[in-house]
Order: sequence, then structure tokens, then C-alpha cells
Amino acid sequence: MLMRAVLQGGPGGADTLYLGELPRPEPGPGELLVRVMAAGVNRADIVQREGHYPPPPGASSVLGLEVAGVVEAAGEGASRFAKGDAVFGLVAGGGYAEYVLLDEALAIAKPASLGWAEAASLPEVWMTAWLNLVEVAQLAPGERFLVHAGASGVGAAAIQLARMLGADVLASSSSDEKLEFCRMLGAQTVFNARRDGAFSGQLKATGGVDVILDPVGASYFRENLASLNTDGRLVLIGVMGGRNAELNLGLLLVKRLRVMGSTLRTQPLEVKARLAAALEARVLPALARGEARVTLDAVFALEAVADAHRHLEENNNLGKVVLDLSNLMQM
Repeated sequence: MLMRAVLQGGPGGADTLYLGELPRPEPGPGELLVRVMAAGVNRADIVQREGHYPPPPGASSVLGLEVAGVVEAAGEGASRFAKGDAVFGLVAGGGYAEYVLLDEALAIAKPASLGWAEAASLPEVWMTAWLNLVEVAQLAPGERFLVHAGASGVGAAAIQLARMLGADVLASSSSDEKLEFCRMLGAQTVFNARRDGAFSGQLKATGGVDVILDPVGASYFRENLASLNTDGRLVLIGVMGGRNAELNLGLLLVKRLRVMGSTLRTQPLEVKARLAAALEARVLPALARGEARVTLDAVFALEAVADAHRHLEENNNLGKVVLDLSNLMQM
């Protein structure tokens, strides 16, 4: 049986993406076959599209790392959900398609209060934020936390999670509109790191920072290290601003700094399952109570996937971009 999916003519720009057909996958042990109603769009998808971020061995080569949809079938040993259940979760690939395989350990029951696009906007960004703030950096109450690209999907989740953890939150972004968006989410201090290149002086004058979450990389690296307090932690989750930077080892020693690289996609299943459980137990109740909010910026039809990628690449988004597959007629 065939299904529609976003295919690619070869590594390159958004114009390499097109809607085609592939065989529908069959669920293996512990897997759910999910009829996709919405799929999140992430920076990782763009990097994979360009040929720089291959999927893990055994994962679908189709783009898409998070979905919301309806369970169509369950593989051997998968018993938590039944056909017709509404779920959402993180996938290793294949989200830009009518059907996708979702490991049951990563599946979360979709609350009726969330729409399909809203649910699909949650797993990648909130699980990334939880992994890096709670498990990697071990952000503590009262510490000062800085996130770069604060108006991105991950940035928006990180701002809110840091506030939930009791930290003082600082955020950088590239425009006044985005800075106001960060402030609305709970950032107490905001600044334009691209315009104010030597931002470490400003931050040190107000107390420095203890933890930095950075998707930019090389172009911010020196200023990041200079901004950190003693025992500070820099968590790198991207290299949008370059891959190669000079490291002052003396500064690392004197200030007892830690520089850590982190990705979600390559984490073992048990780690991802733990993050999914945190999303279900801690984040969903916070959303329901109004202590956190869904940051859904734009929804594109699946056939407009190239426009969705351009919207993200041009930094036009405030929060998440999602593809809507709910109107696709079943084949």
C-alpha cells in the first residue's frame, strides 16, 4: 500500500522537496503505525535537507522528527494504545508523510484541549529543552540562564522551562519583535546579540550567567565563555554561526567552565523515553494550568513544505512551524 510523503531530488535548497509516494511502513515490535495529522518543522530538517545531518541507521530518510496523529495499528508487544487513539511524539524520521512509525515508549496521549498542530509542535523543542537544561546543564533555582535564538521553537520552550525551574532568564534574538516575544514568554533580560556583538561586557556588568544554551556556535563562542560565571556551563546544540572557534584554555581552567555538545536525535531510546515522560508529566500539566503556552507560529499544508522551510530559514518565525496533513485524502 502506498502513502504520500515529502521526497527530495537530492541534497540542497527547499526547491528540492516535492510530494511523492512511498510504500506505507509496517510496525515492528513495540511500534505504532500512526496516521499523521500534523508534523513539526525543525532546523534539523533543514540541515538534513542540505545533506549535513543524515538520519540514524535504520531510520526513515524522509524528513520530520515530531508528529501528532491517530494510531492505525500496533506492532507486537505494543499495548498501551489502541487503534483510533490520538497520540503525539518524537520520531527518528519520516514525519513528513501520511503514515509514520512511532515507538510506543515515545508516544503520548494527545489531550483533547490541544489541536493536532499544537500537539505536533511540542515533542522536539520541549524534549530538547528538558534534556539540556535539566539533564545536561543541571540548571538550578536562582541561577542565571541565557538562551540564544530565544524566539525559535527550542528557545521559546527553554525560556519557559527555565522559569518553571526557578532560574533568572536572559534571551537574545535578532529583532525587536522577537525580543518582545521572548519577554512575553518570561525572559527578564533581552538583547540583540547579532547587533551587540560584544555582549559579554553587558552581561558581566549585571552578574554574568551560569548556563548558556546556544544553537549558534562559533560566532558567539568567545563572548559566551566571557559571559559565564565560575563553574558556568555552555551547552552547544547547533552551529548556525559556524563550526570552528578558538578556545582559551586558560579561561576554561581559571573559571572551571564546562563546554558540552548535545543532540537529541542520537540519544538512546531509554533517554528519549525519559524525556517523553517528563513532557507528559510536567509540561502538559503546566500548559493546562496556563503556566506555559504553546508557541505555534505558522501552519503550512504538506504540499507547501518548501514554503515552510523558507519561512524557517529566513528567521520569520516566532516559535514553531508545523505542517498540516489532516486534509489529505486517504489512498
